[in-house]
Amino acid sequence: QVQLVESGGGLVQPGGSLRLPCAASGTIFSINVMGWYRQAPGKEREMVATITSGGNTNYAESVKGRFTISRDNAKNTVYLQMNSLKPEDTAVYYCYGYFGMTYWGKGTLVTVSS
Repeated sequence: QVQLVESGGGLVQPGGSLRLPCAASGTIFSINVMGWYRQAPGKEREMVATITSGGNTNYAESVKGRFTISRDNAKNTVYLQMNSLKPEDTAVYYCYGYFGMTYWGKGTLVTVSS
């Protein structure tokens, strides 16, 4: 079993920045994928960014150039640095992990509004 715990959400003004950490605990395989998905009101959950244990990254087109995903394998933690935030980035952000099977965090709300 793996537990994923997110933090770092909140209210930010358009153009602002936030960093979302997600820490994994439990049975962590050395080869894995972690990342972030989001779900806005009335919309389906969508991939934001993922990163493999080897450091390969993948981003949604809508966040390329604004968001950066990184990880600290020693701490089993993944980070999402979000810059130049827009109102359309408002959503619940879910930490994702694949450790032989898929796991989800409980989510953290990010609200971009003036």
